[in-house]
Amino acid sequence: MTTYTVADYLLDRLAESGVRHFFGVPGDFTLAFLDHVERHPLIGWVGCANELGAGYAADGYARLHGLGALSTTFGVGELSAISAVAGSYAEHVPVLHVVGAPTTAVQAAGRASHHSLGDGDFGHFARMTAEVTAAQEVLTATDATAQIDRLITEVRHRRLPGYLLIPADIGETPVDPPSEPLPSPDTVTDPAVLTRFRDAVAARLAVADSVAVLADILVARLDAEDHLHRVLESGVPHASLLWGRRVVDESASGYLGPYLGAASAPAVRAGIEDADVLVMAGVQFTDLTSGFFSQHIDAARTIEIRGEHARIGDDDFRPLAMRDALDAVADELAALPGRFAVDAGAPPVAPRPPAEAGEALSQSALWHEVAAFLRDGDTVLADQGTSFYGMAGERLPHGVVFGGQPLWAAIGFTLPAILGAALARPERRPVLLIGDGAAQLTSAELGTLVRHGVPAVIVVVDNGGYTVERVIHGLHEEYNDIATWDWTALLGAMDPRGTNVGVRVDTVGALSDALAAARRSEGLTLIQAVVPQDDVPPVLADLAAAAAAANRRS
Repeated sequence: MTTYTVADYLLDRLAESGVRHFFGVPGDFTLAFLDHVERHPLIGWVGCANELGAGYAADGYARLHGLGALSTTFGVGELSAISAVAGSYAEHVPVLHVVGAPTTAVQAAGRASHHSLGDGDFGHFARMTAEVTAAQEVLTATDATAQIDRLITEVRHRRLPGYLLIPADIGETPVDPPSEPLPSPDTVTDPAVLTRFRDAVAARLAVADSVAVLADILVARLDAEDHLHRVLESGVPHASLLWGRRVVDESASGYLGPYLGAASAPAVRAGIEDADVLVMAGVQFTDLTSGFFSQHIDAARTIEIRGEHARIGDDDFRPLAMRDALDAVADELAALPGRFAVDAGAPPVAPRPPAEAGEALSQSALWHEVAAFLRDGDTVLADQGTSFYGMAGERLPHGVVFGGQPLWAAIGFTLPAILGAALARPERRPVLLIGDGAAQLTSAELGTLVRHGVPAVIVVVDNGGYTVERVIHGLHEEYNDIATWDWTALLGAMDPRGTNVGVRVDTVGALSDALAAARRSEGLTLIQAVVPQDDVPPVLADLAAAAAAANRRS
């Protein structure tokens, strides 16, 4: 009979939490643990090209599935992944980072073990990681199961990454299987606080002539989208920041468009900044989503709803869960039917003259064609830069999941992340939009996508360098140039059986044909889309102008 161990206990708790894939890179301190992963009936191993890519993949998985799992070896492996973990922390993504470490005997003896700094201190890396994780545990033989339970519960509840270090011998320690499920998160809301908040909302609405809603990423991270939609059913005009643009229906009558501070369309800016009452749901302003903090919002006129508290003017309401606060606002709006409803309509898309098939591809035409290609059920990840801001000017079908990383803003993130997202939700078609410079940083994971048969549609924007950097500073400087790659040949090198398709396009017609063929294909399609080096999406140009203005003010 096989002995049940700490490693088995951890995997069963992860499986209980819905995890079905473990991303990582093997190392000798993790190999015994990975034997348990291989034998587990519900969790599969996904070996990546490097630890950074594995961390990004686990992040992409968690964004669509609620919890991701990452395995690296001690020292060199975990430090290779720490940037990915930090990005998960910045962007409120729950990833459990499991690190295999030398045995307790080796550590106690202070030996100069490989992957350590050779000074006998095996706590260096745990202390480094503590800065970018919400909770940490170094497993012990006497308390391992309770430590695992505490850590997974904390990661799930706080929607932030956690760190679990397993000495090799501790992972093989016999323990009893779980006897009961992990505890559900405690109820956050104080009923008396909720009543006080509801009364304050009613008082504000009673004297208001106009109400608007601004929503952002924390609504999605806290699984409060259905509660936000109850608010929007009242017909109030609303907008979202680019970070959280898919928490609202962009086809709804009250949708104004994306809000980017001074870089917003005038109608969007007026609708949000001039409302008598502005409900802000899960909003976190960042420089790259607010036009470099150019928003002009009067705090005295806002109802600001955060994760576990809300604020109306100078009054703070806590503890109050976002879901409960949104429901209270929805109820009070429903009590005033139609009073604040405005058929704002999304800003009309400027008429585009029909493009000739032979017309050279531009940024504008590229994103228009991509947007027209998207369908309900697609998962779209757009890398920070021209891809993210190019798509900002396009409306998306409501059933599209759209994501990026505008706070941590690590270029190259989305290529491994689309692997995780695709495995988390295999029923959705994965679509990756990424610049050539960003893709070079994590291109090794293209091979992992091929290996796992992910039917991604990948659009690599080939414009010969870091365009987002060029538009900020150094338009023609050498430091913003990159090596020229033949991306279709690269795919061929990673796919020796030739089961996937790579195509280079430089005209509107060729792109349209390639996207249509990709929709019909059951395999991976890589489209190398060549655009002029100095062509910039309009939203990115506006953002750059806001950045320049902010720099002048400082």
